Amino acid sequence: MSIVVLGTVALDSVKTPFGKRKELLGGSAAHFSMAARLFTKVNLIAIVGSDFPRKHITFLRNKGLNLSSLIIDKGKTFRWEGEYRGDLNSALTLNTQLGVLSVFKPEVSLAQRKIENIFLANVDPDIQEHLLIKMHSPKLVGLDSMNYWIDTKRKELIKLLHRIDIYVANDQEARSLSGESNLIKAAKHLCSLGPKMVLIKKGEHGVLFYNKKFVFSLPAYPVEKVIDPTGAGDTFAGGFMGFLAGARKINSLAIKKALAYGTVAASFNVEDFGLHRTSKLSRSDLERRLVEFKNCFSF
Repeated sequence: MSIVVLGTVALDSVKTPFGKRKELLGGSAAHFSMAARLFTKVNLIAIVGSDFPRKHITFLRNKGLNLSSLIIDKGKTFRWEGEYRGDLNSALTLNTQLGVLSVFKPEVSLAQRKIENIFLANVDPDIQEHLLIKMHSPKLVGLDSMNYWIDTKRKELIKLLHRIDIYVANDQEARSLSGESNLIKAAKHLCSLGPKMVLIKKGEHGVLFYNKKFVFSLPAYPVEKVIDPTGAGDTFAGGFMGFLAGARKINSLAIKKALAYGTVAASFNVEDFGLHRTSKLSRSDLERRLVEFKNCFSF
């Protein structure tokens, strides 16, 4: 099985209590892919500018990603600059430069249109819909968003929720879109908008899963030193969707395993800046930490 991920490939500048890094390879699709590649073949759909370093393209290809639908356009690559201060669960955005992302119209090959597993990572809902309508017969579609799109394109986002299977949001986004402060009520309301499953990411407090059949909550893996949380949510989604893409049957057991894999993948992401930690991961690394994670629940 394989998966299509639509999102951003960016140049990130990040400052945390542990240091500062400029123009790191990042973006929602890149972080997602570093985890998903451990489970399945990843087809990355994104756009970068003519200023995007060629070494990054080589790097992504060497990680096994299919970049045949990565557009290299005239102009500047999407850039994000942020800082984490006391609360490492959320970043203060200092600067955003959309660059070529402002004119992005996803392209997908005829072969890729037949892929049944799709993840629409954080990007404009209009861009997400533009890709989704090109896909032939998707069976599993996940979607992530952010407060900016909830505030500026609420109608477009809600319309899109009717066509997806899994909605991924952090706790602030879930409360904002649902109008509910209680996360169980928020998840229930979001499910009523169309998605069969809702995942609410709670940062260091783990993840809440909700569908009409069961509710499941999982804590975060206990990380001793969080260096850079950027992309942790996308990494979680990559582990979750990557595992489900290869699952023979999507039932409660498969979902719980996928949540655990996503949680463990995210725990690696926060241990270093950018993709430095997750790009070096092997499936065996993930499995070893998963065993340690399970031991946390042994009595």
